[in-house]
Amino acid sequence: MKLGVFTVLFSDKSFEEMLDHVQQAGLKAVEIGTGGYPGNAHCNLDELLESEEKRKEYLDKVHARGLTISAFSCHGNPISPDEQFAKDSHDTFVKTVKLAGLMNVPVVNTFSGTPGGHEGDTTPNWPVTPWPNEYSDVLEWQWNVKLVPYWKEQAQLAEQHDVKIGLELHAGFLVHTPYTMLKLREATGPAIGANLDPSHLWWQGIDPVAAIKILGREGAIHHFHAKDTYIDQDNVNMYGLTDMQPYGNVKTRAWSFRSVGYGHSVQEWSNIVSALRTFDYDYVISIEHEDPIMSISEGFSQAVKNLKAINIEEQPAEMWWV
Repeated sequence: MKLGVFTVLFSDKSFEEMLDHVQQAGLKAVEIGTGGYPGNAHCNLDELLESEEKRKEYLDKVHARGLTISAFSCHGNPISPDEQFAKDSHDTFVKTVKLAGLMNVPVVNTFSGTPGGHEGDTTPNWPVTPWPNEYSDVLEWQWNVKLVPYWKEQAQLAEQHDVKIGLELHAGFLVHTPYTMLKLREATGPAIGANLDPSHLWWQGIDPVAAIKILGREGAIHHFHAKDTYIDQDNVNMYGLTDMQPYGNVKTRAWSFRSVGYGHSVQEWSNIVSALRTFDYDYVISIEHEDPIMSISEGFSQAVKNLKAINIEEQPAEMWWV
């Protein structure tokens, strides 16, 4: 497997400066934002779609540094009840899929999205309990009327351009667990898979190794994010795991995102890497930095150091001992 980075944390750098920084860190891949929540600091979609020459220049700069593009990422909410935001998210996604196809980037990462609770609603509605029964009714409507029809169409688009879709299992969106991932995949097709991020699993009480086994058996892991989560049990006792405090309230939050190795042990991360290899994921581990108590520089460098110590790069040897 290769180590890479989601380059939005270097949005203040130029494209070339960012690539130099990643190369100097000893990484092999970049995941690049094309719009939506991640922004598009290092990728002008319209410019690249319009010019084969500019696409070649862009890729040459990446390849000259011994790097590859693991994914284009355009996380948004294409089924939002906010019609303008939904349209913007959808348009960016479609352009990103087309660009990925033209540039041989195999994965486009995004969110599944969350609609309102009914037709005419104005804000997203994320049901998390089956009772009172209205919540179950809302969820059924969301899946049958909004989520599945939308992603059936997008799965076909992705297949036309030889691209896979990596949906991040992120709370607040309808696909946020292995079950919801596989449910949508069954309803839409194999182009739909996970951009698996352990940080969002840990705070939901899901063991990432178990999730890798569940999804890996189905060939449903298309991309992988490396980000950690620290769970403060004292604060969980007060606020619960659905803590709505701002991320900056680190002292009182039930959980906080951390750099790799600062929420869970390097041994646990070693188990994750081994599970990925065992269950046939042999692609990129892309570092994501959202640590509220570390600088970008230190959080990134510590994640690189910890992952380099446990990553499995080479193919396994023949079993010479048997």
